[in-house]
Amino acid sequence: MRGWIVLSLLAKLVNISTTQSSSSLTWLSYLRNRAYSHGYGRSHSQASLTAEDESSQLECPLECDCPSMYRYAMYCNNRNLQHVPFVPSRIKYVYLQNNQITGITNEVFDNAPNLSWISLHSNKLRSDKISDKVFAKLPNLVRLFLHNNNLSRFPKGLPRSLRVLHLNHNNISVVPADSFHGMSSLTALHLQMNPIEDLGNALDGLPSLTVLDLRGNRLRKIPERLPLKLSQLYLEYNHISSVPAGFLNNRPELRFVRLSHNQLTNGGIPANVFNVSTLVELDLSFNKLERIPTISTSLENLYLQANEITEFSLSSFCRVVDRNNYSNLRVLRLDANKISPQDIPTEAVLCLRLATNIDV
Repeated sequence: MRGWIVLSLLAKLVNISTTQSSSSLTWLSYLRNRAYSHGYGRSHSQASLTAEDESSQLECPLECDCPSMYRYAMYCNNRNLQHVPFVPSRIKYVYLQNNQITGITNEVFDNAPNLSWISLHSNKLRSDKISDKVFAKLPNLVRLFLHNNNLSRFPKGLPRSLRVLHLNHNNISVVPADSFHGMSSLTALHLQMNPIEDLGNALDGLPSLTVLDLRGNRLRKIPERLPLKLSQLYLEYNHISSVPAGFLNNRPELRFVRLSHNQLTNGGIPANVFNVSTLVELDLSFNKLERIPTISTSLENLYLQANEITEFSLSSFCRVVDRNNYSNLRVLRLDANKISPQDIPTEAVLCLRLATNIDV
């Protein structure tokens, strides 16, 4: 009796092995289709994939997920990958962040010329392991995320199609003058938290740039020849001690300027340099100012906390104080200075009548 049971079990094992061998394609399809086991795009009542879906899943690398509901996206993030996997030709969005990738070979994206979005942030990318031509072959690339890596040089061969570029939190110290040549579509450039000391003329040729983030670098002066369409400028946590005269006059689109945590003094701020009607928000907090600089009555948010200001000069906000002349200021922060609420003159009620938050 026991021998019969053993023979029966062996027969079943042989049958299973034969079945698995003859249906390896089905098994591979299942592996590549594991996204469906998580409920992507299909109800549990749907038993099979369409031929098109099955073909798409067979193309997807085993290390990644290619859900049919997002047929142009490939998710390879948080997989402990050490290399960039094969990218199918239909893919436009590839997510490779939070891995252990150190390099990008020249041909890795050759099969996917329609890529428009590449997320490679939070890896271990090194400049000497990235091909100079790997991105140049992607004429449709719009967004490139390379922040939080170990890059020591500005990438070469970036496509002119780029609109958003993240290179923050790296170790880039020099930006060559021709880095952005021909990149007329770039609107947002993030270079914060790098050891950059001077940008020189690198920002020339960026007619569409509206957002420039340079926080946490080693700049000693505001970059020259800023793009004319710039709307937001972030320069916090640098070593800037002065502001060029008239640097806002020729930039009518510049609305937000943040210069906190620098080394600004009143001697380094020319008279009326901030008295421009287009400015909406100005952050000069955590500097060494002793007086409130003159601002435009159009300014809405002014941050001056943690300076060395000793006097509340109402003329800095309103040149004329009456019922018909007043400031549009909504938020004014003067806390952590050397003044108190008693130092605010009674006429401030007229001048700052629109303010909703004044901290002293």
